[in-house]
Amino acid sequence: MYVIYFLICLGASILGAISGIGGGVIIKPVLDSLGTLNVSTISFLSGCTVLSMTTMTLYRNRHSEVKIDKKKGTILAIGAAIGGLLGKQIFDIVKTLSGNPEMAGAVQSFLLAIITFGILIFTLKKAKIRPLQVEGMVMPLIIGFSLGTISSFLGIGGGPINLAVLYLFFAMDSKTAALNSIYIIFFSQAASILQTLFKGAVPEFEWSVFFMMIAGGIIGGTVGPVISKKLSLKGVDKIYLAMVVGIILISIYNGINYLGII
Repeated sequence: MYVIYFLICLGASILGAISGIGGGVIIKPVLDSLGTLNVSTISFLSGCTVLSMTTMTLYRNRHSEVKIDKKKGTILAIGAAIGGLLGKQIFDIVKTLSGNPEMAGAVQSFLLAIITFGILIFTLKKAKIRPLQVEGMVMPLIIGFSLGTISSFLGIGGGPINLAVLYLFFAMDSKTAALNSIYIIFFSQAASILQTLFKGAVPEFEWSVFFMMIAGGIIGGTVGPVISKKLSLKGVDKIYLAMVVGIILISIYNGINYLGII
């Protein structure tokens, strides 16, 4: 299983670095479908993997022609980091109130499927949608906070939600949105993991699994930017759409599986 964990994280991190979805939105539902780890452990290990991937991706892109909008990106990242703390709290409350980790996993899976389906429709119609040019500090902060809350609750780091928002509110093209999304995910994941550490709520896991997943994240974050530079905007869009469809299908399967229907 260790090799499988590594390959899942490696593939998800490469694709996540290219498209900007971060990898967590692939890692979590795929690990959910395996049924070998509980929901809390998957969310924590996925977050650690994504943090390692985003760190390496940002480092590899420090001299890239595609730039991070430091002003807007940092405001969004701060909002996402704060929202990530709230999202984690909400998930813990849902898990406690349900009294059943499987039910919490089902809620996460179905909500992820619904949101991702909405993003798929938006992406297909994107050419007909005129993007906005949001300025100032307040709106980006609110937008970042909303992104962080939703992403942290779902345990995905940001994923396709970031890209849709960055296009709609800030008129960013695919590659620019991808790098700015990675920047935002880095801060939100760091805040979420630090909160878990300070609360002493780190779930039990095998260190060998942890290191294999982190290795996949680091290598993926190294390889992904190299591939991204060779792809056109249309190439990045095609990878993104394929991943969105896959996420929807896996999330629906996981939700049904958590409920014990299959």
